[in-house]
Amino acid sequence: MTEQQREETSDDGVLTRIGQAIMLHRAGDREEARNRLHTLWHEIGPYGNAFHRCTLAHYMADTQDDPKDELDWDLRALEVAEGFLTQRPEADTGTRGGGQVADGRGPRHPVIALRAFFPVLHLNLAADYVTLDRPADARAQLLRARVWADALTDGAYRRGFRAEIEHLEGRIGAAPGRPS
Repeated sequence: MTEQQREETSDDGVLTRIGQAIMLHRAGDREEARNRLHTLWHEIGPYGNAFHRCTLAHYMADTQDDPKDELDWDLRALEVAEGFLTQRPEADTGTRGGGQVADGRGPRHPVIALRAFFPVLHLNLAADYVTLDRPADARAQLLRARVWADALTDGAYRRGFRAEIEHLEGRIGAAPGRPS
């Protein structure tokens, strides 16, 4: 591995590259964002930093054109996060996890970073299931999202999740076939 490759896959380099792909996506270049995230996914590999892999899969889902592909990537993000939390305790040293506090205040223990990510992972899965007309699966994911959101410290972040959950619950409630 060259010095440049080591630098590009360092904690800061990976997060920077994920951020650049997100900016491309938000600017309307979905295909280039998807290509860059795909390349980075393969560079990180299956044993790479769990926080990076989870974040990358989460954003990769947003770049998909097919709702089933989006669901697959959102499931992959959740699988990575859950897998990290269920590792042996001695593996939970922070050396494989890493993580950045959402407000940019610096690194935080990987378990804390990933736990804060669970509400959005479940909320995205619920939205995927709504899109795929699977209301029972969507409701199950919303329940999980609510549990994880309720575990967050009270504040704007938590209230935002609660509002999103309620909004999606309203969409499911308006869907045909809902039991009375």
